[in-house]
Amino acid sequence: MKTYERIIQLVLFFCAVIAILGVLLISYFIIKEGAPIITKVGLMAFLTGKQWSPLQGIYGIYPMIIGSLLATVGALLLGVPVGIGCAVFLAELAKPRVAGIIRPGIELLAGIPSVVYGLYGLVVIVPFIRKTFQNQGFSVLAGSIILAIMILPTIINISESAIRSVPKDYKEASLSMGSSHWQAIFKVIVPAARSGIIAAVILGMGRAIGETMAVIMITGNSTLIPESILSPIRTLTGNIGIEMGYASGEHQKALFATGIVLFAFIMLLNTVANMIPKKVGE
Repeated sequence: MKTYERIIQLVLFFCAVIAILGVLLISYFIIKEGAPIITKVGLMAFLTGKQWSPLQGIYGIYPMIIGSLLATVGALLLGVPVGIGCAVFLAELAKPRVAGIIRPGIELLAGIPSVVYGLYGLVVIVPFIRKTFQNQGFSVLAGSIILAIMILPTIINISESAIRSVPKDYKEASLSMGSSHWQAIFKVIVPAARSGIIAAVILGMGRAIGETMAVIMITGNSTLIPESILSPIRTLTGNIGIEMGYASGEHQKALFATGIVLFAFIMLLNTVANMIPKKVGE
């Protein structure tokens, strides 16, 4: 039995090593390909440059950074209140039969390919914005709406789990002190689950900032700095997805350098998420 357990332990350790090795190899490959152009152009010039013109040898990704941040912040502003509200409803208010209908729908939402979200945005959201605001429709707002829908499953599922993890003694003690059900939820239960809810928001943010296909289809892909939420944008992921197919030489290395910046953003978000206390209410 001890030999069998030792073998299982070694197999699991080997799986963990493969996972870590995969991340290290990806990191090495991206940095190896992208670092030369950052060295040549200069890190600050690359990050703060306002013009992206590969044919002229000009590589500035500041407009794409702004585009990614605007689309992500817009998605959070739209998606977080809806996601947390839905999580509270499922955890505290919904009857089992109703929850049994809503949860599969949320899981289905998580399984829809991103290109389908892009098609929906292209056929429904973009024409609606175009008709309402009398512009081209491809904009920060369109991207934010679609990304908000895409991050809902992440926020809802993790937030609901966090809320359900709060000891029932908290709620019972609040009710025994004379608070209403709503007061117990929003003044006791939700604050106690804040660590899990914050982790859900950060993971949703990572999902939004890393999305590619849907964003390419509905944001207009302009390399100019947006003037408003109705202006077209290009995100970091969109920049790589659009141009990598025909890029070569220095242009290709600039796209890998864009990947380094995106990779740094994602790693930062994951680090912040891991720093959040896992214990509910801590």
